[in-house]
Amino acid sequence: MSEAAGDARLDMKQASKEVKESENAAEKYSAMTVSKHSEMNVGDLSSAFSAVPTHKPVKKQIQFVEEKQEFSRFPTKAGRRSLSRSISQSSTDSYSSAASYTDSSDDETSPRDKTQVNSKGSSDFCVKSIKQVEFGRREIEIAEQDMSALISLRKRAQSEKPLAGAKIVGCTHITAQTAVLIETLVALGAQCRWTACNIYSTQNEVAAALSETGVAVFAWKGESEDDFWWCIDRCVNTEGWQPNMILDDGGDLTHWVYKKYPNVFKKIRGIVEESVTGVHRLYQLSKAGKLCVPAMNVNDSVTKQKFDNLYCCRESILDGLKRTTDVMFGGKQVVVCGYGEVGKGCCAALKALGAIVYVTEIDPICALQACMDGFRVVKLNEVIRLVDVIITCTGNKNVVTRDQLDRMKNGSIVCNMGHSNTEIDVASLRTPELTWERVRSQVDHVIWPDGKRVILLAEGRLLNLSCSTVPTFVLSITATTQALALIELYNAPEGRYKQDVYLLPKKMDEYVASLHLATFDAHLTELSDEQAKYLGLNKNGPFKPNYYRY
Repeated sequence: MSEAAGDARLDMKQASKEVKESENAAEKYSAMTVSKHSEMNVGDLSSAFSAVPTHKPVKKQIQFVEEKQEFSRFPTKAGRRSLSRSISQSSTDSYSSAASYTDSSDDETSPRDKTQVNSKGSSDFCVKSIKQVEFGRREIEIAEQDMSALISLRKRAQSEKPLAGAKIVGCTHITAQTAVLIETLVALGAQCRWTACNIYSTQNEVAAALSETGVAVFAWKGESEDDFWWCIDRCVNTEGWQPNMILDDGGDLTHWVYKKYPNVFKKIRGIVEESVTGVHRLYQLSKAGKLCVPAMNVNDSVTKQKFDNLYCCRESILDGLKRTTDVMFGGKQVVVCGYGEVGKGCCAALKALGAIVYVTEIDPICALQACMDGFRVVKLNEVIRLVDVIITCTGNKNVVTRDQLDRMKNGSIVCNMGHSNTEIDVASLRTPELTWERVRSQVDHVIWPDGKRVILLAEGRLLNLSCSTVPTFVLSITATTQALALIELYNAPEGRYKQDVYLLPKKMDEYVASLHLATFDAHLTELSDEQAKYLGLNKNGPFKPNYYRY
């Protein structure tokens, strides 16, 4: 027998011996585990495992018993409430606990208490940190890649400077996409001062990048209510500068100027408003005879309603819910309050993922649309105890009341896709008997005395822009519409627009759409002269009358 063969036989004998020892050790461990009357301690466990051959040294003392005891030391029910109240008090008292997803800074100092200067020596701004300029610029450059139509408009009109002399004060979500719009307005000749319409939606790095370019930005993610109004006031009330145009989202800026600076308001040449809430407030002013400037209702323009409201929400509702709750929608029962364009988008997305979707509606036409689309139309009280998720998108107030929140089942999710934070009665939840527990950024557990938890997202504010992002391309459509509305109002000859609320001219809606078709390599069919005459249309549009419903 060769030496190699002998070594192989010895190795096989050794391996067989080790296997046998392992089996004996396993039997010993199994016997100790199965026996009801035997009490295993750490010593038995160590000796059992010590019989198993290993190439790594085994620690002689393994503190399994102590670790088990440590993990079993959960606080009592009262203790848990006390702990959660102490660690998340800020979520009940203010909005300051919110932090930017992209802000890695641990600096909790309020931006209002900082002195910051950009590279040009200007301090006419207030953002989280001017040091985030470089990162914000990259965010804006990424957004520009999917906003080619707005960039195209910028290049076409840049030489003409149609907004030369315009002093625009804006109150919108401050995101990378909005930054592309603001920089387009500046390229077209406007001077801009900007603040945020939502205390949670500002991208701090983008606000910094805009401030670096000379745009006076007063906004940061996680503002308090006082900060919110302070920022608006700083945009409007500044020495040597008076706005003559307003771009608003929600009507807060318009309301502030109207109430606090009536003389400034009278000199405004035009207001552009893009939300249901803001438009409603404008129509109220108009009806009361207090609207002394022309206003453009961008929200009800086709390019806003049918694209931003519908397609944007169809995608961003899932993004916001997934990021905050990790919820699986298959089989979940969801009620969507409101079946306008936002509600339609939300319902379509949820249905596609297998959710059981209910709809609440006050309008019989929208209700019939929901029925024809395969959704059951109900009153909220009929399903309040059954549903797993409630999504509001009505633009109204107190759509979900405290009484209804009391009756929701444990673990239910409540969120809002409307502009304003009035749809869910959040104020009624800030009472001593309820505990608020901050779980994640923009995610609170509201705990009832019996231990029931309801998951509230973004404290009832706009879910998609507070908790996630929205598709850049569809925002390009809205931003282009806003830019054209500003250009139209600013350059309109005297008398074209009176002191009232107007829709964007149909021709402009069609122009915005045509700018975005190139992205899809879409080719429009052209009418022949005979066809145009037959339909009574101009070959270049507009192709539909103002009363047409798309």
